[in-house]
Amino acid sequence: MSAPTEVLFDAPGPKARRNNVILSIVSTIVLAGLIAFIIWKFAEAGQLEPEKWYPFTFTQIQLVLLEGMLATLKVAAVASVLALVVGVVFALLRLSSKRIISVPGTIVLEFFRGVPVLLLIFATFLLFGKTIGPFWSVVIGLTLYNGMVLAEIIRAGILAVPKGQREAAMAIGLRPSQVMSLVLMPQALRAMMPTIIAQIVVLLKDSALGYIVTYQDLLYQVNLIGREYNNLLPTFIVGAALFIVINMIVAGFARWLERRLQRKTTADVEGEGLTTAPVR
Repeated sequence: MSAPTEVLFDAPGPKARRNNVILSIVSTIVLAGLIAFIIWKFAEAGQLEPEKWYPFTFTQIQLVLLEGMLATLKVAAVASVLALVVGVVFALLRLSSKRIISVPGTIVLEFFRGVPVLLLIFATFLLFGKTIGPFWSVVIGLTLYNGMVLAEIIRAGILAVPKGQREAAMAIGLRPSQVMSLVLMPQALRAMMPTIIAQIVVLLKDSALGYIVTYQDLLYQVNLIGREYNNLLPTFIVGAALFIVINMIVAGFARWLERRLQRKTTADVEGEGLTTAPVR
């Protein structure tokens, strides 16, 4: 049996393949030239001199960077948990059949989702910073914005569950709250888990905005070290590398979780197939 014909993408011909190869070579040369130019400018400015990088061999500097990483992870972890709670709550509010509940929930959701997260953090710090401090100012700002984004993700996941699931659950006598908590919500969270993890990665990167309200996270410590040793560029390169490592770890966890959920879903389906197969 021949392979199915691609309807959305035509295989490139000889001329198109030649053009793609030429474009790839030109792009690689331009990118390499740009990187070389940047490195040359850094070297010309003296930012690549060994003494600019030497402070990172100090144990004290390493401990400061570690403290900044832990502070970043701490604020991101707390904000992620709270954002998930807020996301579930507002997803349920938007899905309510009562307009007196769904309309106010939608208005609040759209408001906080439309305000930049930096403004939310800064406004929270200005209004309540003396009482709650910079840590909770950052947490609240991240929670309000990302919680509303997660609410839309979870709502989309719930709406994507086949209607037959709801109808079957109602047919066996489950109450609407039980249908949502026992049938729809678990399936929605499982289906949307990769997207939820991706949003948490965004939250982790947004936590660097805590520097604006003097929260002593990784970016705050990086800026402090760079100004003290007059090596802002090397310090920010190190800080960026640490952020990349953290994000790669979270992204790797997301891929592992997605594969695990897929295996579990496949096993459940195969199990159901075995139990429902007719006896011959």
